[in-house]
Amino acid sequence: MAEFPDERQLVLRARSQLDQWTKSARREAYAELFEGDDSILSPEEVQLLDSLDSELERQGGDGVWGTDQYGIHTAGTSSSDTALGVVCVYHPQITKDSVFRGRDELDDETEERLNAALWTYSERVATLIEDELDEFVRQTQR
Repeated sequence: MAEFPDERQLVLRARSQLDQWTKSARREAYAELFEGDDSILSPEEVQLLDSLDSELERQGGDGVWGTDQYGIHTAGTSSSDTALGVVCVYHPQITKDSVFRGRDELDDETEERLNAALWTYSERVATLIEDELDEFVRQTQR
C-alpha cells in the first residue's frame, strides 16, 4: 500500500503551486467562457469587462480578471483519508458603489449578467485548479 505524506505537508506543498495553477486556470477559463462563438457574454459585454479590467489596473489594482482568489481546503480526517479541494474565496463582483458602476452604460440588467458571468468564470477557474490539485496529489501518492 502506498504511504501517504503528512496531510499538512501535502497542503503546504500544494499551496506553493497555487499561483501557477491559478494563472493557467484563469487563461483557460477565459478562453472557454468568453472567446469564440460559444461565449457566455456578447462581444460588447466582454469588451466592457476588458475595458473595466484595464481601467482598474491603471488605477493600481488587480483588475477584474485578477481579483478572484482561491484556497486549498482539506476535508480529510486522517493522513490516510486525505481529501483536498479548491474553493473560490473571493468572486469578483460589480456593485453599485464600485468603480465599475461609474460607467453610464452599465444598467442593472447588464450588471447582473456580468456578475453571473464573473461567478461562472470564478467557479470554472476553481474547478480547473482542483483538476491540477488532484493530479498533484496522485503524483505525490505514487
